[in-house]
Amino acid sequence: MERDMKWKTLKSEYIIRRPWLTARRDTVQLPSGVVNDEYYVLEYPTWVNVIAVTTGGDMVFIRQYRHGLGQTDMEIVAGVCEEGEQPEAAARRELLEETGYGNGSWSEIMTVSANTSTMNNVCHCFLAVDVEKIGNQHLDRTEDIEVHVISRSEAFILLSRDMIRQSLMAAPLWKYFYELRLGLR
Repeated sequence: MERDMKWKTLKSEYIIRRPWLTARRDTVQLPSGVVNDEYYVLEYPTWVNVIAVTTGGDMVFIRQYRHGLGQTDMEIVAGVCEEGEQPEAAARRELLEETGYGNGSWSEIMTVSANTSTMNNVCHCFLAVDVEKIGNQHLDRTEDIEVHVISRSEAFILLSRDMIRQSLMAAPLWKYFYELRLGLR
């Protein structure tokens, strides 16, 4: 029999509530009775990302500046689920908006968390196979994104040389290439 390890929230208050940053401070009690007066949680909406493979077998990547690390990176498409939007619908929308690619066969390959300790959301990771160019980019005014269609070999080199910095993107890419090697993809 496994014991219940859930903490009891005694008090919760928001420190900041902005469109792209919500943080709260909880007072929690552990099953042992110990009280932690300052436990911080970052609240985010559900995230999605997409490994997009074209009908020709190439991969759709984007390149954009990431201010947190102060560098421009190659990435797979990613975004946020709008309120009430299902993860696959959000992933399809993000791929089309950021790259102009769509259609294909879609499957969710994993769900991951950026930090289970201090963040309350997950990221649904999708594989879209046989996507094709069906439109143009429709970027938000704060987005500056280049589309790059690269070979699987080039994508694997980026990944294996630690040039994919975003862990929520690296994890599904490693799974994809592992399953590809085993003949599961």
